Amino acid sequence: MAPTIEAVGLRKRFGKTAALDGLDLVAEPGQVLAVLGPNGAGKTTFVRTVATLLRPDGGALRVAGHDVRREPGAVRRVIGLAGQSAAVEPAMTGRENLELVARLYGQDARTAKASSTRVLAQLGLTGAAGRLARTYSGGMRRKLDLAASLVGAPRLLLLDEPTTGLDPRSRIELWDAIRDLVDQGTDVLLTTQYLDEADHLASRIVIIDHGRAVAAGTPSELKQRAGHNIIEVHTHDRADLALAAAGLAALDHDRPQIEEATRRVRVAVAAGSDRLRDALGALDAAGVAVDDISLRPPTLDEVFLALTGQALDDADAGHPAA
Repeated sequence: MAPTIEAVGLRKRFGKTAALDGLDLVAEPGQVLAVLGPNGAGKTTFVRTVATLLRPDGGALRVAGHDVRREPGAVRRVIGLAGQSAAVEPAMTGRENLELVARLYGQDARTAKASSTRVLAQLGLTGAAGRLARTYSGGMRRKLDLAASLVGAPRLLLLDEPTTGLDPRSRIELWDAIRDLVDQGTDVLLTTQYLDEADHLASRIVIIDHGRAVAAGTPSELKQRAGHNIIEVHTHDRADLALAAAGLAALDHDRPQIEEATRRVRVAVAAGSDRLRDALGALDAAGVAVDDISLRPPTLDEVFLALTGQALDDADAGHPAA
């Protein structure tokens, strides 16, 4: 089978800004592909290009075997798109929103009603189908937005930072809904800034920065490529932070990082090594009282720092959102 998405040397500029600067990316059928990166990395530009909302300036992009420039209509017939904010009409009920979108897909009234009923049940919204969308919680609105992207039964679902702004419970509920869709055969392209979201949903991750892919692999492969794990200490007293940092400094070559507001100190240590015992010994010798200590894989920001030499917050500065 042809790749669900295949981008080769993809380019898109906005004035002097290169939002996509030679992006190479492949999504295979049966996968959830997560595209990660800081604000301005080109994630949303890529999604909008796949959705044929933007025309690429150069390179090649095929979706389910269709060229986005020569066959945009064919591409639109196989995709569904849920953007960064819920695009629902608050003065209509949940069912009315879905039936309207289904009619826009070209379905007749009977088919639109059946499609809406199917998707409402699929996402657990049947009980709220008759309520006005303005009465929905934020999580329910995101589910309704996701439902609207599914009434056309797309082969590929494009999700652009779908859980931004949601509370933890709503995020988990939306993750469950996305997993169910994947189990039923829908391929997913997901953009997100959250590594935990990619961990839960993605079979493969591509990290992009300044419009180019800088790393790709499974979540565990990317963590291994970072080359280290993190020891994190939560001290009982803020006054002990400097002592804790001095004790942890002897564990590895990296300089410990101190967060005074949360009374935490973290240091990178070689991956595959269990240094907790050494860390506890160093802290005990320094007389540091510890509330909590852990050895964990790197977060997205730490992986990004290891792979690009800059933190996500630094990468965001001065770089236009795209």
